[in-house]
Amino acid sequence: MRFLIDECLTVELAREAEKAGFEAHHVAHLGKTSWKDWAIRDHAIKEDFLLVTNNASDFRSLYAARDLHPGLVILVPNVVQEKQILLFRAALTRLAELGDPINKLLQVDIVGNEITLTLYDFPAGQLPPTL
Repeated sequence: MRFLIDECLTVELAREAEKAGFEAHHVAHLGKTSWKDWAIRDHAIKEDFLLVTNNASDFRSLYAARDLHPGLVILVPNVVQEKQILLFRAALTRLAELGDPINKLLQVDIVGNEITLTLYDFPAGQLPPTL
């Protein structure tokens, strides 16, 4: 699996993915911080990256418009760096168990100290329940 980390999240997530044995890039390191969301989506899909973001409203719609995509991970809450890392580690563990995340959306949330992971089939034209 290959990950593209959106600019709304810490660059440390790319390092976490690499520590877990995955290829990962942060949008800022690729010089794409000024790109529009649709351009980031297109780049992620073209290059076979799972996109990791917390911009649920925009990327759910953008990915729903595609017939095929390599997967989408949404960290639901907007939290500090340390919590982003905890959420992403949980996502990495779940994705490693899952295997192939094609046309999947993994929603990662935290309430108090409890992390919840919800996996959706996410084919074209369908939006998962509101995140």
